[in-house]
Amino acid sequence: MATGIHTEQTFEEAIEDYLVDQGGYTKGDRLSFNKDLAFDEKVVFSFLQSTQPKAWNNLSQIHGDEMEKKLLHRLYKELELRGTLDVLRNGISDYNVKFRMAYFKPESNLNPEAEALYDLNQLTVTRQVKYSKSNENSLDLVLSLNGLPVATCELKNQFTNQNVEDAKRQYMVDRDPKELLFQGKKRALVHFAVDKDEVYMTTKLDAKNTRFLPFNLGYKNGAGNPPNQDGYKTSYLWEQVWAKDSWMDILSKFVHLQISEYESNGKKYKNETIIFPRFHQLDAVRKISIHARENGAGKNYLIQHSAGSGKSNSIAWLAYRLSSLHNVSDERVFDSVIVITDRKVLDQQLQNTIFQFDHKQGVVQKIDKDSTQLANALVAGSNIIITTLQKFPFILDKVKELPARSYAIIQDEAHSSAHGESSKKIKEILAAKSLEEAEKSETDSGEEDAEDYIRKSMLARGMQPNLSFFAFTATPKEKTLNVFGQPGADGKPRPFHLYSMRQAIQEGFIHDVLKNYTTYKTFFQLTKAIEDDPALNKKKANKAIGKYVSLHPHNLAQKTEIMIEHFRQVVSKKIGGKAKAMVVTGSRLHAVRYYMEFKRYITEKGYSDIRALVAFSGKVLDNGSELTEVALNGFGEKELPEKFETDAYQVLLVADKYQTGFDQPLLHTMYVDKKLSGVKAVQTLSRLNRTAKGKDDTFVLDFANEQEDILNSFQPYYELTTVDTPTDPNLLSDLKYKIESAQIIWKSEVDAFCEVYFKSMERVNAKMQKKLDAAVDPAVDRYKCIPTDEEKEDFKHTLISFIRLYSFLSQIMPFHDLDMEKLFAYGRLLYNKLPRNSGGGGIRLDDEVALEYYRIQKISEGNIVLEDQGEYGLEGTTQAGMRLNKEEQAQLSEIIKVLNNRFGTEFTEADKLFFDQIEAELMLDEDLSLQAKSNSIENFKFGFEDRFLNKVIQRMELNQDIFSKIMDNDEFSQLVKSWMLKKVYAKMNE
Repeated sequence: MATGIHTEQTFEEAIEDYLVDQGGYTKGDRLSFNKDLAFDEKVVFSFLQSTQPKAWNNLSQIHGDEMEKKLLHRLYKELELRGTLDVLRNGISDYNVKFRMAYFKPESNLNPEAEALYDLNQLTVTRQVKYSKSNENSLDLVLSLNGLPVATCELKNQFTNQNVEDAKRQYMVDRDPKELLFQGKKRALVHFAVDKDEVYMTTKLDAKNTRFLPFNLGYKNGAGNPPNQDGYKTSYLWEQVWAKDSWMDILSKFVHLQISEYESNGKKYKNETIIFPRFHQLDAVRKISIHARENGAGKNYLIQHSAGSGKSNSIAWLAYRLSSLHNVSDERVFDSVIVITDRKVLDQQLQNTIFQFDHKQGVVQKIDKDSTQLANALVAGSNIIITTLQKFPFILDKVKELPARSYAIIQDEAHSSAHGESSKKIKEILAAKSLEEAEKSETDSGEEDAEDYIRKSMLARGMQPNLSFFAFTATPKEKTLNVFGQPGADGKPRPFHLYSMRQAIQEGFIHDVLKNYTTYKTFFQLTKAIEDDPALNKKKANKAIGKYVSLHPHNLAQKTEIMIEHFRQVVSKKIGGKAKAMVVTGSRLHAVRYYMEFKRYITEKGYSDIRALVAFSGKVLDNGSELTEVALNGFGEKELPEKFETDAYQVLLVADKYQTGFDQPLLHTMYVDKKLSGVKAVQTLSRLNRTAKGKDDTFVLDFANEQEDILNSFQPYYELTTVDTPTDPNLLSDLKYKIESAQIIWKSEVDAFCEVYFKSMERVNAKMQKKLDAAVDPAVDRYKCIPTDEEKEDFKHTLISFIRLYSFLSQIMPFHDLDMEKLFAYGRLLYNKLPRNSGGGGIRLDDEVALEYYRIQKISEGNIVLEDQGEYGLEGTTQAGMRLNKEEQAQLSEIIKVLNNRFGTEFTEADKLFFDQIEAELMLDEDLSLQAKSNSIENFKFGFEDRFLNKVIQRMELNQDIFSKIMDNDEFSQLVKSWMLKKVYAKMNE
């Protein structure tokens, strides 16, 4: 019977046919795959005999009839010890007889013999490979190089109602990571999950903990793949990536083993991770290299890659590629590659990565002393030189003296946190006398970052024909684009290569920091609404939240209280209790004052679960004391990132430090008390976007900026409008009611589920998992019985809307309705089990493993019930008996007119009510009335101003515009106070 054109088998055949006919592969024999050795011994022997007959004969004379058996044993041992990648690149040795296991393409065409050997490599594609000795499981495809497996692939076809998610699940559930073929570096290096629309890959199978990364082209600056009129959307994988020249290039110059060290209980351990390039990294390095090969030195390249896109590896791959790049005349394009970075880790990473590629030491030279060392490296023509931003002008001057040589300069923008400090050292800001002065001086200082510094240095010296510049940035400035951008068809400058923030977010590489972005005003509204809604809260809010609702955080003490209480009640429960927060302050003096206030409040409350660090450059004079970061923290400046990494510290208060290039995946929340805009806003908020196990979201509470301003800052680099408008918490009750009305979810089953789910902090075992399934499956069955697809989709939409809204609102303050919490936990797992539509679409939530971290601590620790200390809501309007006469109304109209004319405001007659209420409240103050009758107006003024400010604060949510003007504009405030003072004093003395 002929194979159906819609089946998975047909898809498999199409890939095999292309690779064999046009990709440089031969068809592998699945029966010759040795399960014990996990490689194809026949192809291994064929390759060695055809390429190295002399070595083969020499070893035969040593081993005799057992030659093949002993050689296989030696190869097996070498793979166990060193891994596939190292064996392919550096061969094996048996009784001092050396064998190459692969021949990679030479950099130039000057060696015909090397070209001929390269052509003798045997790439095989083998279908339905049975790899296990304990079962009959088979893999759809295995790609091998000279008999050694380098990649596996599971294919799915949407026509059979399966997609890439099913392929991923197959690897996670049905493929045992202990099988030799899947044991990390020992055999296959990468595993692909593929359907007709999307590709995902992983280098480590770890059951349900396996992390797959998208390997897609991207479409319209977002995730996914573009339409393909000639075939499958994913055909680029086998037609481009797996094609012989491309695949050999990836194995020789991209894949590497990343080794990181960590310490536990005083012992040091090594963690090995195979790094396989993501598509945008592969694409960028190759396109840049091709352009540089064809055009030579003297060109500039702007690479706009989102934060979290793996720029460190991209830089390492590009540096190595450019250092060995030859043009069509077989001449080196660049004599040296200079990498400008302030990251120590990048230096070591470059050293380790490049050593794996060609096994040569000294390829990378770090400049860590002085300009003489740098000059010597340039003159000597060192392949790759790593230096700092401060030495950049010297580099430009020095390369002018060596006109016969060409240089590639790679700028690592990602870690420019020290650049603000260096610019301040050039022009140190004088110690400010007040917070306001400090904020103004540091905001207006015109601070330049690395991008500005390099651009100005280059322009000052002129463009040099022997120098090419490669700038990596997530946020290119307009001037930088104009100088280094590539003109498009419309003449507008564009980056040479783009991997957008939008695509990075959609592909799950980074978090969307705007998703849960809340300004103070929104936070206030939501907190008040939640507190006042009995359906959502069965307990009263505690004193801190109550004070927050009734008082505007006009001073540091109140803001400190809000931040610490919010962190303890909400943030500290995130990421398995490991979440951290950053406080962004307006100046160095602000940072110092906040630090002191944090310490005071924490000590006063006796809290032992929160400690803060402070980061700022230079010295700060405060009340006659000279303060430094080192003195306040009690350890060296360079130790701070490592200290903050530990469980000892939870909050980092910063002033123009660690706002760019600081990678701390456990950062979950940011409290912003500084005006941010443009690139600075994007760079600062992007500190939150790094992903980590158990990190499902982020949160920003902004005291200083409007949502619209932040949105306008992100838009040029983001391409999606995701800043939410204020949310109505009552929607949560409405959604819950709608879900319950559908009678798909039964309360008895939810209770049974939660009894198991929240019973232990440990991972759910098999026995407990059965109980979870038993509680969820009946709801799935009832869902299946819903008569129409439209009604099914309506239920799913309502359920996911509830889950998302609850997740968002729980960022604002803790909830105390256990039914809400239970439905949230139950609903997330139920949604995952509901049948998908035929196209495999819809949104998938994390599975049970990821859920362990999410909100389990709250219930298991006793629900974090807030202390019942009475209500702290706003006072209602009290105007009874306080009607104004016509003359007073006229005066009030006049003051509105004066305010509008002088300050360009647009207050209306209706705004008079705000002043009416303030005046009415003041008139009811008996102590103030007594002062008015016993003092002159000049003396009465002192008591009046405090009372006036308190009344304004109490009424702030009734008229934010007037309130903000009174708080922010001193002249406006004085005019209003003076007018109100005279009115109240006169009336009290009638």
